[in-house]
Amino acid sequence: MIVTILLPMAGGLGLFLYGMKLMGESIERAAGAKLRGILERITSNRVVGMLLGVVFTALIQSSSACTVMVVSFVNSGLMNLYQAAGVILGANIGTTVTSQLVSFNLSEIAPLFLIVGVLFSMFSKNAMVRKVADIVTGFGVLFFGLSQMSGTMAVMKDVQAVRDVLSSLTSPVLAIIVGTVLTAIIQSSSVTVSILLLMANQGLLEIPICLYVILGCNIGACMSALLAGIAGNKDAKRTALIHLVFNIMGTIIIFIILQFFMNQVVAFLGMISANPGREIANAHTIFKIFQVALLLPFTTIIVKITYILVPGKDEGIGYRTAHQLQYIGSKVIFSPATAVVDAIKELERMASLASENINRAMNALITLDEEDIEEVYQVEDNINFLNRSITNYLVKINQINLPVDDLRQIGALFHIANDIERIGDHAENVADAAKVRIDHNVSFSKEAQKEMGELLDMVNMIVHYAIVIFSTDSDEHVKDVEELEEKIDIKERELQDRHIARLQNNECTPEAGTLFSDIISGLERVADHATNIAFAIRDSELEDMTTKQAVTK
Repeated sequence: MIVTILLPMAGGLGLFLYGMKLMGESIERAAGAKLRGILERITSNRVVGMLLGVVFTALIQSSSACTVMVVSFVNSGLMNLYQAAGVILGANIGTTVTSQLVSFNLSEIAPLFLIVGVLFSMFSKNAMVRKVADIVTGFGVLFFGLSQMSGTMAVMKDVQAVRDVLSSLTSPVLAIIVGTVLTAIIQSSSVTVSILLLMANQGLLEIPICLYVILGCNIGACMSALLAGIAGNKDAKRTALIHLVFNIMGTIIIFIILQFFMNQVVAFLGMISANPGREIANAHTIFKIFQVALLLPFTTIIVKITYILVPGKDEGIGYRTAHQLQYIGSKVIFSPATAVVDAIKELERMASLASENINRAMNALITLDEEDIEEVYQVEDNINFLNRSITNYLVKINQINLPVDDLRQIGALFHIANDIERIGDHAENVADAAKVRIDHNVSFSKEAQKEMGELLDMVNMIVHYAIVIFSTDSDEHVKDVEELEEKIDIKERELQDRHIARLQNNECTPEAGTLFSDIISGLERVADHATNIAFAIRDSELEDMTTKQAVTK
């Protein structure tokens, strides 16, 4: 008897979990990049952050996904703790949308969602339509699972052993522990509360004990963020703890209220709706709104508590730190929604390293400082390591479910990594030239040194603009790059002509002339690579738009 009940129950739960997963991932793939962009541009206003957290979590149907994304943002330096606190509080409200949807019991129209979703997913050639179809399919699967579980629970209420076990759950503290453990295992408070409201509908659990289980669900929902924070820096850990501290404080407050006013709370819920399932869903939403309204003014205090729990500062990874990744890899947070963002941050770090190295090499060329020359080679080795590591990471994330807009950028990021590595190679070439100067006692005229300095200044500017454009997707310096590239090309030809004139007038040695020509050509190619970096993502987006238009025609 027990087996015949548990197997359908497990099957229904499996469908429900898969439906939620399919919905959440499909929404992230269809609109995740745009939603993430909104979060990236969040202001320090805690109320605005809270509202964004509500909307974001309601759309992707997962507070866990939202909080993990926020932890990742803090780890990458895209968001500070005070901004993160507002979003996390909003996510706590947004997660109640799922239980509200479940409480309306749309199982009867689930087949319609399924057939529409599957048909569009199979036969549509438009990628975005297929993603939306996956969302609809997930919605249908979710309610099919609910229907299966609800039918099983209708049988369970007639089994005396089941009723005896559930009726023994009378201790509020035990109920909170049960809710915490179940949610921590499932890693979704929405799922636990949804199961809870189905049990309430079938009369398996009384409303009062369900309210205590909901409090436990609030604490268990922090598990995903805590697991993500373990791999992050100290601020990432503090972000995860903001979620935990808020939910523990909120649970304690609601627990105290229920101890004194349980009858009044139950009566109030009954006034809103006579359906037990709706009462549970409403309680979940009301509890969350009450907690956020009460604790939002104290977010600064909550953040300060996390500094007590996680004291000190990170040592950090400097630009010159050899063979270490800062934003990607096995020792940092990984989230599909922020995977490309983290890759861009690592590429930005690599680009700054290469830019710094070209200047170090040019300085060594003039000063003949052997320590600088040796450091150029060491940094170049680190750049090569970063290039390999980032490329391997891009190959890895290209095979997972990323937001559609992020997937379009992967190819461009491969090219950017290669162009940055080539800038590093030119720095190494300059260091080689410095060694030739030392070994063969080659000297440059003051005029030649001045000309190389002028061209280097222009190259530094275009590299700086390129890094800003690709890392921030900004239009601010696009025209500057286009104009600078043309000016650098003209400048390079002009300097080569002057160099030939000096050779003809015996104003420099052939050895110095050869090095000068190579250096000038190398700097011009650095500018070319910088231009490639600036426009790589934009060119890939333009190509994608052209392809779409061709397909449409």
